[in-house]
Amino acid sequence: MTTQTGLGRIEDGAVALLDTAFPDLGAVLEQEGSLDCLASRPVLRRIPLDEAVLRAPLGRPRAVWGVGLNYVSKATLTGRGLPKDPILYLAASSAVPAPGARVAIPDTVTEPDYEGEIAVVIGGRLHRAAESEVWPAVAGITAANDMTARDVMRSTGIPALAKSYPGFTPLGPSLCTPDELPDRAAIPVRTRVNGELRQDDTSAGMIFPLTELISRLSWFTALEPGDVVLTGTPAGTGQDRACFLADGDEIHVEVAGVLPLITRVARAAGSAPRDHRLTEPVS
Repeated sequence: MTTQTGLGRIEDGAVALLDTAFPDLGAVLEQEGSLDCLASRPVLRRIPLDEAVLRAPLGRPRAVWGVGLNYVSKATLTGRGLPKDPILYLAASSAVPAPGARVAIPDTVTEPDYEGEIAVVIGGRLHRAAESEVWPAVAGITAANDMTARDVMRSTGIPALAKSYPGFTPLGPSLCTPDELPDRAAIPVRTRVNGELRQDDTSAGMIFPLTELISRLSWFTALEPGDVVLTGTPAGTGQDRACFLADGDEIHVEVAGVLPLITRVARAAGSAPRDHRLTEPVS
């Protein structure tokens, strides 16, 4: 995880601030290819977790990849059957905010939605990789809220446009390394909106398991240290419930082994949703 004054690790309810010049974990991965070098760094001081101000642990990732319809529970609701191949997309890394930041919903978005997900952070370069090569190249996992403007998705059919608004890709405030996971095949993910449980599943419910998904993706692109792969969302989104995010809503995404990711949404004072268009009508 990252504090405003440097890198740290969580120990007994506190952040152990490490003696290192790296500004964020993304920089560590880019130079070292793993987080192992941090294990030997001296601890400068400890900050109680409730007093620490956290920022995006990866800085601004070079690439954020995502996949649509990757949980059986979610795909079943569509009535279209399970996809035969992953539905992949690339979202703007500029959409990644600091953990806990308030996300402003544009007045052009009428159906803002949450998507609790497991995010995989790449530690070693993967290109044309076999499934067996994936976990050794993973630096860690964290929580993600892959927010989506459903109305934009429906009108354009382009995931990158529906998911790339500023702040629409919050990532968790801490990482969990693979060796800390009790069961890599069944990583729990839960989402609560204003305290109400909306999503509750594990990675065992994925159509394309994590290793297969990342292996397949690596045959189309080279995944570099610090890249992030979002692995899909289970049933229970606002789309499934026909109930979208409103001003003041608070979303908690819980993924095993990491601190909860909290997203608060707001609309500008006096603004209301209005129709959007990619182009203005010709008069």
